[in-house]
Amino acid sequence: MSRIVAGSVGGAPLRVPSSGTRPTSERVREALFSKLETYQVLQGGRVVDLCAGSGALGLEAASRGASEVALVDYARGAVKACQDNVRRLGLRGVRVVMAKAQAYTAGPAGSPVDLVFFDPPYDMSEASVSEVLAPLVRSQDPWLQPHSVVVVERSTRSPEPTWPAGMHSFTDKKYGETRLWFAELD
Repeated sequence: MSRIVAGSVGGAPLRVPSSGTRPTSERVREALFSKLETYQVLQGGRVVDLCAGSGALGLEAASRGASEVALVDYARGAVKACQDNVRRLGLRGVRVVMAKAQAYTAGPAGSPVDLVFFDPPYDMSEASVSEVLAPLVRSQDPWLQPHSVVVVERSTRSPEPTWPAGMHSFTDKKYGETRLWFAELD
């Protein structure tokens, strides 16, 4: 069973879609959020969780103080799981969006976000990963601001994502079969 690791609803169980997702383990989430605390992007932050699955990453961010969270997924089972988790946890400022990650980032950003999680299926092509990341650095209606952090979760067998011009990776961490890439604006 997957649970929220810490924060206002720490320990609360999460509903996970019955198929088609690969939830980020609690061990990886605990290490990830420990690292994110040092970047000061959580407390009061705006967060987007792309390919959200159960919403574990975005909901963990909300539990730890993010003020606005968008859980974005296209699979009906994932959207339903996210909606159920949001309703059960009662976290404010969390919304569920049924959309493909590419379409969502290509659309309007509104205000820039502080943190983007992108945890696509491991079999997503590198070209598709790049299509999702590219709009994050556009000059009109930008998704990111100078202190924003982008976290991409991939298999350790996947190459480093191709970062769009204007963004670079500043660290990565490996946890078993999972590798987290951390990026920011140049």
